[in-house]
Amino acid sequence: MIEDAEFIDQPLSGEYPERIYDNESAWNSQGWTFIKFVNADSSEWCGNFRGFFRQVAVSKVLDTALILTSNYLYQIDRKTGDLLDLEESPRYINLTVTPDGQFVLADYYNLDRISSDIKNPERIEGPIQMDMIQFEKWYDGRLKFTCDEFMNWDRHLTMIYNCETNKIEIQNG
Repeated sequence: MIEDAEFIDQPLSGEYPERIYDNESAWNSQGWTFIKFVNADSSEWCGNFRGFFRQVAVSKVLDTALILTSNYLYQIDRKTGDLLDLEESPRYINLTVTPDGQFVLADYYNLDRISSDIKNPERIEGPIQMDMIQFEKWYDGRLKFTCDEFMNWDRHLTMIYNCETNKIEIQNG
């Protein structure tokens, strides 16, 4: 069972047991992402994912891990490491997991929450139209992130997403 996951450089041949997660497509890039998984028994293995690395997150509550690359958003089973689903050409650029085990993803303009599978994201409405969203850090169940107000790029804002209320508020502005 996967307990932790982290991005690594391409491992040496035989350094870890490896699993390749690929999807045949004419649009695939030449890049690969290598994620080292640590199981509950402290054993390690490497997953090879098509596309350039963006983010990885593990939810013990949902028993899944999400791997975001430039080509795909992969959803794998935490117990077996099997591929559950994938989304081709994901629009997302940021990925994190909430303290209560839900996934939060962001493209440049919106935040989505995933409570089960990647095909059914729930849009999180913000108080303004946002642009250039960048996650910073979690504290006390709140995700701090920055963005610009859409069509008003001189207005740089710090925002707070509260995972308990599922609301976004402007912290400064």
